[in-house]
Amino acid sequence: MIEFSEAQLLGWIVPLLWPFLRMLALLSALPVLGTRTVPMRVRVALAAFIALAAQPALPPMPVVALDTPLAFALVLQQVLVGLAIGFAARVVFAAVEYAGEFVGLQMGLNFAGFFDPVSAAAGTATGRLYGTMVAWLFVVVDGHLLVIAALAQSFETFAVGPQPLDFLRHARPHEWGAELFRVGLWVALPVLTMLLFVNLVLGLISRIAPQINIFAVGFPVTLAVGLLGMLATLPLLAQPFTLTLQRLLEQLR
Repeated sequence: MIEFSEAQLLGWIVPLLWPFLRMLALLSALPVLGTRTVPMRVRVALAAFIALAAQPALPPMPVVALDTPLAFALVLQQVLVGLAIGFAARVVFAAVEYAGEFVGLQMGLNFAGFFDPVSAAAGTATGRLYGTMVAWLFVVVDGHLLVIAALAQSFETFAVGPQPLDFLRHARPHEWGAELFRVGLWVALPVLTMLLFVNLVLGLISRIAPQINIFAVGFPVTLAVGLLGMLATLPLLAQPFTLTLQRLLEQLR
């Protein structure tokens, strides 16, 4: 009869448990893979598979009894680190969607709002377009692989230990809100400049020829220029998206 001791079971389970919990927390907050369209069973299976495949690249894990207060602190640490990495990627997505909202506001398209079932929030046409484009871009530039690599390297930077909140002093996720507005304005600035120039021209026309109904002429002109600006700037979205994602993930490595 084959018998196993408690120490042997812990030596087999614990090295898989901590990466699994950190990866599962990441997949719960990660854009694209963390949405409602991906079933929870798929996320759990994917987290288990990645935790098993990453074992050769991970440092030795501390073997802790699972019924001790230290084990609960380690579980809290893995959840917080995984959520922080997923939140870093979500900040980049939110910045691009914010740029779409800003562009739509200047074009006059934000009056047409709708309910987004994926995010369970109200959205606009331009914000949804930018969000869809950045989701495709995230997969095309292997953003999911960058995030998984950052999670694997986070075990070197933020090793499994008894201080679950120690990584907050190094990563400083509370400062990422400024990054959201900075990147959003960076992405939206070319289109906003074009629309500002159009508004100045329309204002000049209304002063020169008051008999022209500027409201009837201005909306289609602004809409057309905004669509042309989006068509010209969307192919350039890869550079700010990739640079910002790498910079935020670099703080967690």
